[in-house]
Amino acid sequence: MPADPRAVLTRPAPPPDVTVAYGDHPDQLADLRRPAGDGPARRLVVVVHGGFWRVEYDRTHTGPMAAALAALGHPVAQLEYRRTGQPDGGWPHTLTDVLSGVAALPGLAAAALPGLVAPVAPILVGHSAGGHLALYVAAHAPGTVGGVLALAPVADLAEAYRLDLDGGAVAALLGGGPADVPDRYAAADPSALVLIRARTVVMHGTLDRQVPVGISRSWVAAARAANTPATLVELAECEHFGLIDPESVAWPQVVDRLRSLHGDPPAIDAASPSR
Repeated sequence: MPADPRAVLTRPAPPPDVTVAYGDHPDQLADLRRPAGDGPARRLVVVVHGGFWRVEYDRTHTGPMAAALAALGHPVAQLEYRRTGQPDGGWPHTLTDVLSGVAALPGLAAAALPGLVAPVAPILVGHSAGGHLALYVAAHAPGTVGGVLALAPVADLAEAYRLDLDGGAVAALLGGGPADVPDRYAAADPSALVLIRARTVVMHGTLDRQVPVGISRSWVAAARAANTPATLVELAECEHFGLIDPESVAWPQVVDRLRSLHGDPPAIDAASPSR
């Protein structure tokens, strides 16, 4: 684990190969990265960044992660969306932007990277608030999602509101608490959206101080009870940011679980901690 786990948030990364727009707003775009190697076209990986939905955090901090995935042979899109603290950010546009982007990106990426992107629904890799958004899309638009890798997701908005994660982040996203806007929580909270068709892997570090691991434990338990094909992987000695850091000890397991969603054989011992 790096001395400062947050170092990945500002670590430089190679620039993307191309940026595409999925809408007219300046934040309705995505950075694309060409996969390394000469293999056949592969399923697109859409990285949905976190940052508690706030405008202070954008897709650039997932550059090291996206570059590492592209180096492993995955075509990668780093999705941007409107965020709280800017005009039109938060409810509903943050959520509808991600719905629109995920639906449009396979076609946009195939046109921008000819011969490299398979014409199938992408795998979503969402971290923190991006994990919430990935689960939201998988529940509301199942035909656009081929699999979900949710890394320390904010998978229970009501509980996150109660815990006041990141100082009112959920209230800023939805415009209030569960008692104020219950319809919005019903529509947006993964704890109410546990029936997901796509294979879903949730990974969470037991040392996470930004999003408690208990949130993922509860969501996966409820999802499995609803017959959602969900798996929980708990990583000891891992905090919040190691899951998106290619230099962390957790990274090989993140890569391995992504491989499993692609249908590739696992490279890590099957006895790695999971539920």
